[in-house]
Amino acid sequence: MKFDIIIPIVRKEFRQIRRDKRTLGVLLFIPALMLLMFGYALNFDVKHTSLAVYDEDRSSASREFARQFWNSEFFDLKFTLEDAREADQLLDGEQVRVVLIIPASFSERLARGQEATVQVLIDGTSSFSASSILGYINGIVQQYSLKVITASFMRSGKGGMTVPIDFRQRVWYNPELESAKFLIPGLIAFILMIVAVVSTALAIVRERELGTMEQIMVAPIRPSELILGKTIPYTLLSLIATVTILVAGYILFDVHIKGSVFLLFIVTVVFLLGSLGLGLLISTIAQTQQVAFMIAVIATMLPTFILSGFVFPIRNMPGVVQAITYLIPARYFLVALRSIILKGAGLSAFWDQFLFLILYAILSLTVSSARLRKLLH
Repeated sequence: MKFDIIIPIVRKEFRQIRRDKRTLGVLLFIPALMLLMFGYALNFDVKHTSLAVYDEDRSSASREFARQFWNSEFFDLKFTLEDAREADQLLDGEQVRVVLIIPASFSERLARGQEATVQVLIDGTSSFSASSILGYINGIVQQYSLKVITASFMRSGKGGMTVPIDFRQRVWYNPELESAKFLIPGLIAFILMIVAVVSTALAIVRERELGTMEQIMVAPIRPSELILGKTIPYTLLSLIATVTILVAGYILFDVHIKGSVFLLFIVTVVFLLGSLGLGLLISTIAQTQQVAFMIAVIATMLPTFILSGFVFPIRNMPGVVQAITYLIPARYFLVALRSIILKGAGLSAFWDQFLFLILYAILSLTVSSARLRKLLH
């Protein structure tokens, strides 16, 4: 392999990138746009849910029970209803997401030691939000019920009540349960997959459209040298995009790298090599830059967004779809990223995922090299 041949190819590719506004926009504008869009707009935290209360009992006990809801960060009181029929109008107009209805017998049944019934109406249009809201409500009701039972025992003179299980929760890796800390590592994989594949997918096709492919075919250049010369610029630019995302994630969303930076660099380079190989493979198949761009976007954006675990948990997918996810390289890269960035884990925690990334890189570069060799000859 002759580096005196590779270096001019690298220099030529950098010049072409600087002149090609579309490719330059893909490499610079898309990462910044996606970081802001996904970091701020895509949020799974269900907090400050709008709440309406219809208190038919109007007692101190009912007011204390209702206060448990808006004293938390999960609910904000928006309306106090005078008629239960107003609940339908508020839910239909999406003015509130939850309506709490307390019957007139609430305080009386509690005073007698009987079971008091309350009704909660939840807007189930978004099943994810409704499930989270239901979990918050169950927690509030159970906590209040325990408080009532304890007070009842104290009044009866039986002394304090001991809870059978002392539940003390501790959340690891993301104690604040912030969506951004879950999404930023996935965003790195999503952006790198698109940027690397789309940018390199235009490389060989551009040579055809500019009429320089014939010059390359008669030049003493091996396919491996051509591939290396064309992938080095995009690898460097993709690594710059990675650093930009990590720095912005630290500044804007307080996402720290808890693991080894060197290990993160190695895993990222291996993933990039595989993605660049895939882009070159697409470039040898497509006849125009428009077709290459479309194939690259279809092959990267939707699979990476839906099937990699970036947003939707793979374990919740049907069995057939879970089997398909094993063909998505970003799936393995995401496991490694989240292990390093969020958990601070070493290679022993994801060595099998790293092995799949190596196989993916070898396979994509080998196939693209074979296709390019056939094209040159």
